[in-house]
Amino acid sequence: MRKILVFGNSASGKSTLAKELASTENLAHLDLDLLAWQATNPPTRTPLTESAQAIEHFMQQHNSWVIEGCYSDLLLIAETASTEIIFMNLSVDNCISNANNRPWEPHKYASKTAQGANLAMLIEWISQYECRDDTFSKAAHLNFYQNYAGTKTMLTSNVTANAQYVEP
Repeated sequence: MRKILVFGNSASGKSTLAKELASTENLAHLDLDLLAWQATNPPTRTPLTESAQAIEHFMQQHNSWVIEGCYSDLLLIAETASTEIIFMNLSVDNCISNANNRPWEPHKYASKTAQGANLAMLIEWISQYECRDDTFSKAAHLNFYQNYAGTKTMLTSNVTANAQYVEP
C-alpha cells in the first residue's frame, strides 16, 4: 500500500511522475494545484484549513495514493500518512525547459492559448525557486526532504530513473 508525496519546483515533472505512478500502480492521484487556489483574479490561496480538509478527505477515501505539488505547507498535512516521498530536484534551467515544452493542461486552463499567456509569469516564478523563502521554495522543499523519517528519493532528472539517488 503505497502513499507517495511528490514535490519540487514548478515544471519539475511532478505531475508527469504522479500520473505515471497512478496509472502503473493503480494509485489515486491528487494534484494539490486543484485545491490550493481559489478561482479569483488574481488567484488567491484557499485557506489552509479548507485545503487540509480536502486532503484529509482524499486520504480517507483511498488506501493507496500519490499526492503531488509544490506546497510544503500542504505536504505536511499528508506527511504522517505517507509511506514515501519523491523530491523532484531538477535544475531551474531544466524546469524552464519543461515549462516551455509543457503540453496543454485542460484541467487548469481553458485553452492552450490561455496556458501560453501564463508562460512568462511561470518562467519568472520558476527562476525564483532558489531565492524564495516561502512554502514553494527550494529551501522549504529541502527542509521537508531532510526531516522526513521514511523512505525518500531525490530525482535530479526526469529523463531516466537512473538519474536519481536515495538518501537514507
